[in-house]
Amino acid sequence: MSIPGDQTPNPYQQPPQQPGMPPAPPNPYGQVPPQPPQPNPYAQPPAGGTPMPGAAPGAVPPPAGFGAVTPPSGFPAPPGGGGGGKGKGWLWGVGGAVLASAVWAGTLFATGGFDGEEKADLAGYRYKEDLCASSDFSAFEGAGFREDTPDEDEKNPEHDGSEHAALDGMSCEIEYKPTGASSDDYSSVSVYTSASLHKKTDPAPEFEAQYKAYESLDASGGDKYVLKDVSGVGDEAYLVTVKEKDGEDDGAYVILGVRDGWFTYQITWSEYVSSSSTGVTAVSPDKAGELLQTSAKATLAKLQK
Repeated sequence: MSIPGDQTPNPYQQPPQQPGMPPAPPNPYGQVPPQPPQPNPYAQPPAGGTPMPGAAPGAVPPPAGFGAVTPPSGFPAPPGGGGGGKGKGWLWGVGGAVLASAVWAGTLFATGGFDGEEKADLAGYRYKEDLCASSDFSAFEGAGFREDTPDEDEKNPEHDGSEHAALDGMSCEIEYKPTGASSDDYSSVSVYTSASLHKKTDPAPEFEAQYKAYESLDASGGDKYVLKDVSGVGDEAYLVTVKEKDGEDDGAYVILGVRDGWFTYQITWSEYVSSSSTGVTAVSPDKAGELLQTSAKATLAKLQK
């Protein structure tokens, strides 16, 4: 209950002005005088491209919902710089972004990057379940070799293959007997072929390195490997000839590797002539290389059908 004459003074109340005293300073807790209306920073710009309040004369406002547009990374700054461009920076930024998007989209269309991977260049080659049946070995038969008769528990020729979303593989092995060799003669020729369809990864960067690696084997002091580029078959091809350290002329060992797009093919000639053989002469490495190239060209043509 309040007691008259004992009320607590209001600290926020202005004291009465005393005669002869200067007027009291304004009360900071009093009413704030009316302020002029402030522009709404979130308001939409008026139609017709009228600048927002405070903008430089002639400036073009950015569209609603967008802040300042800066040039995309990798592009030079627009000419003029600073605030003297009067909206040109924004217009250039939009144009530069459109240009960058167009270049980016064109690159993805060209490389197949929209699905996250480059499109495989299989150069028309197709998977064959039986690579032996799809190969052309007539060059060897024309050079005087015949298919060897296998034992009861063996097959000649023999093939294998598998299909996969990333890589299809095919292989074939066939044994030949030289003309004039008897059935109990150990002299023989083995021809190995393999083919791969690389459906996810381009083999080009590693293909050359795989065959160049044969040259480094000379450092071991063993047999000598001679590498030669081959033209006229596929996009690139290499011929590897093995020269035995002991210099014996008991057969040739030659490898031909071919890459055509994302398709790779290898055919190997391995001959052995027994010292007890009579009337059998080993094929020279150069001749074996010619036979491999002739067979490879004919086989690749069949694998594209």
